[in-house]
Amino acid sequence: MIKETNEQTRYWIGVVSASHVERGVQGGFAQLCHGKQGPLRRMRPGDWLIYYSPRTDMAKGEALQAFTAIGQVVDDRVYEYQMSETFIPFRRDINYVPCSPVKISSLLHELSFTRGNRNWGYKFRFGHFEIGREDFLTITAAMTGDAIIVKF
Repeated sequence: MIKETNEQTRYWIGVVSASHVERGVQGGFAQLCHGKQGPLRRMRPGDWLIYYSPRTDMAKGEALQAFTAIGQVVDDRVYEYQMSETFIPFRRDINYVPCSPVKISSLLHELSFTRGNRNWGYKFRFGHFEIGREDFLTITAAMTGDAIIVKF
C-alpha cells in the first residue's frame, strides 16, 4: 500500500519488543517508552512511525534486531488506556501498512544514523527518535518492496 506525504512530514523510530508491536498493529495504536505521553505528543498527524524491535519479547525475549512495523499517525489525539489497575499508558492511533520485518544488519551501511558507527545501537536506547526522509525511504523500501511517495 503506497501512501502520500508532504514536506512537513516527520519520520520516527519507536523501539518496542516485537510482541508489543504486534498488539499495536492489531489494535491500530502506538504505545512508546513504557506508556509515556511525551514521545507520542512529538508526532503529528501524517507523520510516520517505524518500529524497531531489539527482542521478540520485552523481558526474556530472543534477540531480534529488526524493523517490524510501519504506520502513519492518524490524528492529534493522545489518550490514556487502562491495561490494568496499576498500568494506564498513553496511546496514539496509527494506520499501519502491510510490511515484512527486516533485520537492521542488512541496512547498517545504508542508514545515516548507523553507517560507520560501531555503537549504532546506542541511539535506540532512547526509545524514540527522529530520522531523516532518506533513511525512512530506505527502511520502507526494504520492508514493503515499494517506496512511500513523498511529495514536495
